[in-house]
Amino acid sequence: MKRLRRILLAVTVGMLVLCLAAIAVSVLGNRGLPIEPQASGRLDPLDKARLEESLHLKQQLGEDVWPGWGVTKVPILLWNRHGSFLVAYPSLPMGWTLVSGDAFQDRPYYRQPTANPQNFGLQVGDHLVASMATKWETDAFMIQVFRGVLPPGIKAVFPYWLLILPSEVQITGVLHESFHVYQAEVSGPRLQEAESSHRLGAAYWQVDGAMRADWKQETSLLARALAASSDSEARQLARQFLERRAQRRQASGLAQDLIDYERQLEWEEGLAKYVELAIWRQASAAQEYRPIAAMSADRQFKRYATFRQRWQQEVGQMRTQASREGETRFYYTGMAQAMLLDRLLPGWKDDAFEPGTWLETLLAEATR
Repeated sequence: MKRLRRILLAVTVGMLVLCLAAIAVSVLGNRGLPIEPQASGRLDPLDKARLEESLHLKQQLGEDVWPGWGVTKVPILLWNRHGSFLVAYPSLPMGWTLVSGDAFQDRPYYRQPTANPQNFGLQVGDHLVASMATKWETDAFMIQVFRGVLPPGIKAVFPYWLLILPSEVQITGVLHESFHVYQAEVSGPRLQEAESSHRLGAAYWQVDGAMRADWKQETSLLARALAASSDSEARQLARQFLERRAQRRQASGLAQDLIDYERQLEWEEGLAKYVELAIWRQASAAQEYRPIAAMSADRQFKRYATFRQRWQQEVGQMRTQASREGETRFYYTGMAQAMLLDRLLPGWKDDAFEPGTWLETLLAEATR
């Protein structure tokens, strides 16, 4: 008994030491969280470097990802809580002020207070711009969300540093929003139709609960198709996905406008999500690609080497979103169909903007 008590005591002490060590590591890690940039009225140097890398990435590899998009010039609006900054814009727009004593790629850029921040394509003056939060702002939002749901005792020691995403997420996120501007320029009426379909969200999510089990099967088939070892296996699983989707819609009596709601959002947001991930994949695979020199100062930049890990996270998110309410689901199912089309139907992008052509109709063509 004495020996057993000694063993139990040693185990208890050991576990306590491990817990204390984990808390110490967590606290020390949190001390290394990025410091909030000061309200200097200028873009932070790291934000400028990441934005320049986004534009460089698009210029070098964009045409490989989506012909026509890579060479399209898109102004960028980068915002944080202190201000919004407009770069690559042709002239000073009304309501903005020139940032004096600074430039972006040797060109002037403009500033105004942040009033209604959002990540999307926005109209500024006579031009559409791609709007995106800075990396610090995005990281701070994630930390704030977690702090809001954690109990007080855990909140003080939670390892928030684990929530800090690699800079590639923000770099490719800018290109996600840039693609929305391209959609508007190439197929403005179609993007407007997709935007107007958001009004159907309330009606859709009222009937979604009865379809969740079928949605899980659909996304599982998509995930398996993406991981298939051969084109024939991928084609077979993609065909099963389309059959399962048709059965779900028929069994639930889904109205045509709600079917189009799914298709519209997969086209609008799924394609932008595809571009975001496809260009990261391209950068990770292209041995000749070189990021800009200024990115060497960014400790959170991984030179696109973590794409495989990110891809697994995204496929996992697709499975998770099948059980959740929200339009994020369609970002993933649209992206997955686009990735499959790369494999099964080369040249599919030539028809992707045609009226009445959906990702699922292109996938049906690829699986005949």
